[in-house]
Amino acid sequence: MNDSTSLIIPQLAGLYAAAAPLAEMVLRVVVGLSLVPHGLRMSMGFFPKSGGPVSNVTDFAKLLDNGGYRPGRLWAWVIVVTELAGGPMFALGFFTRPVAIPIVILLALSIWEHRKGFFWNQGGFEYPLLWTAAALYFLANGGGAYSLDALIGRAF
Repeated sequence: MNDSTSLIIPQLAGLYAAAAPLAEMVLRVVVGLSLVPHGLRMSMGFFPKSGGPVSNVTDFAKLLDNGGYRPGRLWAWVIVVTELAGGPMFALGFFTRPVAIPIVILLALSIWEHRKGFFWNQGGFEYPLLWTAAALYFLANGGGAYSLDALIGRAF
């Protein structure tokens, strides 16, 4: 919240100030950990009834090659590492900004892949747009007060 904005109920300022870093941490954790199941599904076959088209890195690489993302094997591993290593690092707020870069790129590409419409339940970009915006927030602002970056006193 911008400090120059007058609150309608000024007595809530303390509550808002206390809740803001907690809300920021919850958002960061949810975004980061939401990547992990996707990486597990595409690389190790977890969640087989979740509708995922692939269950191992080799099949994922073929899918990427067929979709024009060549070399598929390279991009499959980049995506899997981003989700399985970058997701937890993002959730913990550890090297938040550097880790956010591939996450934002990955999610932005997901928007591109779902450009057929807006609504997610119709194959649109609604869901990846929301997650990209959330990840972009942390790319711009860092991990926040309740992050490992803050704990060690260093951030990029």
